[in-house]
Amino acid sequence: MPIKLIAIDIDGTLLNSQKEITPAVFEAIQEAKKAGVKVVLATGRPLSGIQNLLTELQLREPGDYAITFNGGLVLDVATGDIISQATLTYEEFMDIQTIAQKLDIPMHASTKEGIYTANRNLGKYTIYESVLVNAPIFYRTTEEMRDIEIIKTMLVDEPEKLDALIPLIPEDLKKRFNAGKSADFYYEICPKEGNKGYAIQQLAKKLGLSMDQTMAIGDQENDRPMLEVVGHPVVMENGNPKTKEIAKSITKSNDEDGVAYAIRKWVL
Repeated sequence: MPIKLIAIDIDGTLLNSQKEITPAVFEAIQEAKKAGVKVVLATGRPLSGIQNLLTELQLREPGDYAITFNGGLVLDVATGDIISQATLTYEEFMDIQTIAQKLDIPMHASTKEGIYTANRNLGKYTIYESVLVNAPIFYRTTEEMRDIEIIKTMLVDEPEKLDALIPLIPEDLKKRFNAGKSADFYYEICPKEGNKGYAIQQLAKKLGLSMDQTMAIGDQENDRPMLEVVGHPVVMENGNPKTKEIAKSITKSNDEDGVAYAIRKWVL
C-alpha cells in the first residue's frame, strides 16, 4: 500500500551533525506534502524544542500533527488539541528518582512548562537539554513535585558513565516503563504508553490509516517502538546497530540527506 504518513525523528535523523535541515531534506518533505502524505515530527523533545523546525518545514497548517516527549504527547499543531497524552504518577516519579539517587546520576523531569530537577548542582546535560529545547529549568524538592504533571524523566551523564550504570537499573523498573537511550548521554524513562509507537498508532487511527500506510525514520533506541509498529521501518546509516536490526530499509546517514533519500525512494 502507498505510504500516507511519515514519522521522522529529529536528532540524528532529520538534522545533520550541524543541527541543520539541509535543502535536499526540506525539498523532499515539501514534495511529500504536495503528494498528500502526512509528515509528522516524532521526537523526545517537548513542543518548545521543535517550534522553529515546524515553522521551517511549513508544518503548522491545519491538519498538521507532532509527536513530542518521546510519544508522551501527540497534538494538533495548528489548534493545540491533544490527540493522546501519557504522564507519570508521583509514585512512579519517586521510584525513578530513588534509583537515580542510589546510582548517583543526574536526573530531571520534563513537563509542558519546562525541566524540573531536585539536583542543586545542575547536571551538564540538564543545562544542555534546556538550551536545546528552549525550556526553562526549575529546582524543586521531590516533595514539591507531587502536583506537577510529569511526561517523562531523563537520566543524563557522560556516555561512558551512563553506559556503566544502565545495567544496574533494576529490570523490573525497566519493564514497568518505556526506557531507552535517545542519545549517547540521555537515558529516558517514560510512561509505558509514552512511546513513539503508541503515538503513531493513535494518530493513524485518528486519520483512518492502516499501519501498512505508515513509515518511520529513526536512529536510536527510543525510535524502536515506532519502527516496530509501522509498515515500513527505516533506520539511518548512522543509527544504533541494534536499531538497524529491525529495519526494513537502511537509508543514508543524516549528513548525506538520508531522510530525503528515504522519502524519494520509498514514498515518492
